[in-house]
Amino acid sequence: QVQLVESGGGLVQAGGSLRLSCAASGSTFSDHAINWFRRAPGKEREFVSAVSRYGSTYYADSVKGRFTISRDNAKNTVYLQMNSLKPEDTAVYYCASGPVPRIPTYWGQGTQVTVSS
Repeated sequence: QVQLVESGGGLVQAGGSLRLSCAASGSTFSDHAINWFRRAPGKEREFVSAVSRYGSTYYADSVKGRFTISRDNAKNTVYLQMNSLKPEDTAVYYCASGPVPRIPTYWGQGTQVTVSS
């Protein structure tokens, strides 16, 4: 069992940056992949990024080159650094853990990111 808590969301102007954090507890953090998904208003939830238990990283084409995922096992925390934000990045961002990237099992409650133009 894994418990996940997201933080770092907020309101930012287009072109700005935010760093999201996902703090994990309840199981061995290093044995899980951590994913970020997002759900924009009126749209389906979509995959954003992931980091595997081995440190491999994955990105959706829409965020590649702008977002960077990293993990700090000592702090049981995964970060999503979001740069050059666009209005279309506006969404609720969810942290999710699972056995491998893109296979979520446990979900956090989400954090709102709003990018104004």
